[in-house]
Amino acid sequence: MPNFETAVFGGGCFWCLEAVFQRLPGVKAVESGYMGGRVENPTYRQVCGGDTGHAEVVHVTFDPSQISYRDLLAVFFATHDPTTLNRQGNDIGTQYRSVIFYNSEEQRHQAEQAITELTAEHEFAAPIVTAVEPATTFFVAEDYHQNYYNENSEQPYCRFIITPKLDKFCKAFAEKLKA
Repeated sequence: MPNFETAVFGGGCFWCLEAVFQRLPGVKAVESGYMGGRVENPTYRQVCGGDTGHAEVVHVTFDPSQISYRDLLAVFFATHDPTTLNRQGNDIGTQYRSVIFYNSEEQRHQAEQAITELTAEHEFAAPIVTAVEPATTFFVAEDYHQNYYNENSEQPYCRFIITPKLDKFCKAFAEKLKA
């Protein structure tokens, strides 16, 4: 049996992150859910109200022999804006914050190192505001949020927000593989 690891990222709507991470070789499962709040078993409606403290996140199970945590971090930073506080596009609120929930000191170190390097390289025009926090209890989102893009790709949010993001990401990823 492979020795799978997990990673947890919040970067806006979990539907977007889920769709991206599902397409990565070495990623075995992606679940949408909530983390970082103070309410047990929150609902989508509660989290969207902004009062629970949770972020919309994806819980990624991956095979480190096929894809590294560092590669997952690179994808995370490439597919959302880590410079906007509590916002991604039209999605506004603390539930849409940019956050990395680490599961080990090694993940914490790699996340902080990635931010330091991206800052030194001036990868973004504004300062990175991504929080790096210890993982807490992960609450799986309601069933209709799971595999959302794959099952609802013709829905307007998917067509106008997620599909262009995926197209851009897949093109960049393919070019990176050619290099």
